[in-house]
Amino acid sequence: MSTFRPDTNELAHQLMEADFSEVDIAIVTAQWNGHITNTLCASAIETLERYGVDIRDHAKVFKVPGTVELVSAAAQLSKVKVLDAIIVFGCVIRGDTPHFDYVCQSATQGVTEINARGDVPVIFGVLTVDNEVQALDRMAGGEVGDKGAEAAEAALQMILVKQQIESTYSAHSPSCPIQSSPTQY
Repeated sequence: MSTFRPDTNELAHQLMEADFSEVDIAIVTAQWNGHITNTLCASAIETLERYGVDIRDHAKVFKVPGTVELVSAAAQLSKVKVLDAIIVFGCVIRGDTPHFDYVCQSATQGVTEINARGDVPVIFGVLTVDNEVQALDRMAGGEVGDKGAEAAEAALQMILVKQQIESTYSAHSPSCPIQSSPTQY
């Protein structure tokens, strides 16, 4: 997720027009730096609800010890065929040792590998910051935006993209999944 958000009005309109009442979303939240990750998760849930996701029946939150464990939980959840998206939240604050680099690399590569399989989009809501102030600036009301809400919007947008891809190619035979003339979406 970046802090640059082009055309947010168009995105908001697109998301408001869609029906998300039946989508299933899992949120995995690391408990390390929980005062930050739990706030990101709460903001994501509020955002999903605002866009019509039935939070009670179609959104589940799973808690794991730390950011590295996000990958294991997301990998297990990606095998659940009913899920439309997974969001992971973690917060890694740089310290005096290279541990920061190892944790960030592990989480990034792990989520990237799950996404590359293409079964279900996994939204990377992991803050990798130099200090706690930078993390707080990325929460609801912070100076750099609300990364919890942005992750929820990214999940919903990826659900729409997946639906577009499936509807575009569902009429084609499995042996020929590409149209002869490309259409831009």
